[in-house]
Amino acid sequence: MKCFGVDLVPADDATCGTPTWIGKGLTCVCFKRKGHYERICINLTPQQASHFYITSNLQWHFSHFEERLKRLKHRMKVYFDASRPDHQEALRALWYATYPNRELHGLISDQWKEMGWQGRDPSTDFRGAGFISLENLLFFAKTFSISFQRLLKKQGGERAAWEYPFAVAGLNITFMIMQMLDLDALKPRTFVRSVFLQMLSENEWAFDLLYCVAFVVMDKQWLERNATYMEFNDVLKSTRVQLERELLMDDVLRIEDMPSYSLLS
Repeated sequence: MKCFGVDLVPADDATCGTPTWIGKGLTCVCFKRKGHYERICINLTPQQASHFYITSNLQWHFSHFEERLKRLKHRMKVYFDASRPDHQEALRALWYATYPNRELHGLISDQWKEMGWQGRDPSTDFRGAGFISLENLLFFAKTFSISFQRLLKKQGGERAAWEYPFAVAGLNITFMIMQMLDLDALKPRTFVRSVFLQMLSENEWAFDLLYCVAFVVMDKQWLERNATYMEFNDVLKSTRVQLERELLMDDVLRIEDMPSYSLLS
């Protein structure tokens, strides 16, 4: 079991937890900040607690965690705006990361349908997923180009006649992960969110990496089910279950430790 909570208590003679707590399955660490102590209570296995202490300067670790969480929450709240030059440029960047040798004729073009957008204008597809879903697709294309191209071109396995549209599937995966992590809740309501917060404190790209893992897991389950487009939501639900199961494994301390991370290339 893993949990992550933050309490503010008045500055007094409270002492900080030390590595001698490791082995008891519970660490409690206090940070002096602006006249208050901020206490993090993390219920971890001995292996995880050891990793927490050994790899981090705790005060630096916590301040950077706050910054990363704030930045991620902000990213999740940004809607795609077709009138913004930076959003337009991100769309162009996605096109050329996907098709490096093909000229894009315009941000509204039938070419976008080849990538799995529903129509000529991809800006109409974002809706609740927001700009971060475009960032996720671009991160996937640039970081794991082989896997990205394989899924885009539907290579490998026995494919259904009515396949999922690649880009729109990507937007749905982003939205699914946002719901799973529930980062806007005032207090953690699931262990999955708690585990992810620890991963985010170690790696600011944890969300984007989790997205890439989710995409290959979804495609793998799609093939195993021999699914069609009408079953996409069911496949997405089972993908979430698989992600939650892997995130809660005791030896998974980073996104890279998830068993399904090995599917990426």
